[in-house]
Amino acid sequence: MRMRSSPGGRRPGSAVVEFAIVLPLMVLLFLLAVDYGRMFYYSQIVANCARNGALYACDPYAAVRQKYADVDAAARADAPSPMNTDLTVTTTYATDTYGDKVTVKVAYTFTSLTKFPGVPTNVNLSFAVQTRVAPAAPQ
Repeated sequence: MRMRSSPGGRRPGSAVVEFAIVLPLMVLLFLLAVDYGRMFYYSQIVANCARNGALYACDPYAAVRQKYADVDAAARADAPSPMNTDLTVTTTYATDTYGDKVTVKVAYTFTSLTKFPGVPTNVNLSFAVQTRVAPAAPQ
């Protein structure tokens, strides 16, 4: 009697064994991709917060017309609630030969979900926006 072999000459369980060997690597790559996407998302939030704070700070009439109390509140307005309290907002005013300028810097410490060796668990995200302050009255 001849023994029948599976189509293609393979043994039936080899695909399952190969999948079991490759699965941990695939899961690791998936988790790293999710963390990278989250870090990119949070970096965009930090950049938008800095821009919103700079827009508020460069308009001399913003305090009258806006609903924000100060530059700090304007910068934090673009962040979601859980992230809002962890932001660090720094505002610096300066004057040069061309007039007044303001710099708003927003910083946030991102914590990743993955805790693998070689992958940083905390990443400092920061973004600074510098703009000129509009004159209070036309000159």
